[in-house]
Amino acid sequence: MSPTAAAAPSFPEPDDAAALEVRPRLHVVEAPPAPPDPAEAAEGLARSVLEILAGARDLEQVARWVTGEVYSSLQKRVRLAARAREVSGVRVQRPSFRVGSVHVSRPTPTAVESVVVVHGRARTRSVAIRLEWLGSRWRATALHVL
Repeated sequence: MSPTAAAAPSFPEPDDAAALEVRPRLHVVEAPPAPPDPAEAAEGLARSVLEILAGARDLEQVARWVTGEVYSSLQKRVRLAARAREVSGVRVQRPSFRVGSVHVSRPTPTAVESVVVVHGRARTRSVAIRLEWLGSRWRATALHVL
């Protein structure tokens, strides 16, 4: 055999019972990541919705965070708000507000109901949001701006 030739692999002999022992493979399953804080999700969604209703943000930006029913409800409110601004001659500008308290309750392990209190220049509003853990994110299944 030449010095550059590789040695042939060795295989266990059939009568070697220890070498033929079948060892079970462990399949490691990673735990799903813990859901992010629902209070932060509710606060961010409330901010975005108020900016959308003011005309300063596009509705499409929250499409992945809300269900189809909530999206169509917001779409109607956006159209009404745009029409009201047009009739009154108010121009679109980013609203100035401060988020006050965020109250969260957990009726089930995969759902939270929250109220975000938002203080603006002229008035204080509250945004009631029901978030459900769907797939890999919180999604709003109900949303009301009061």
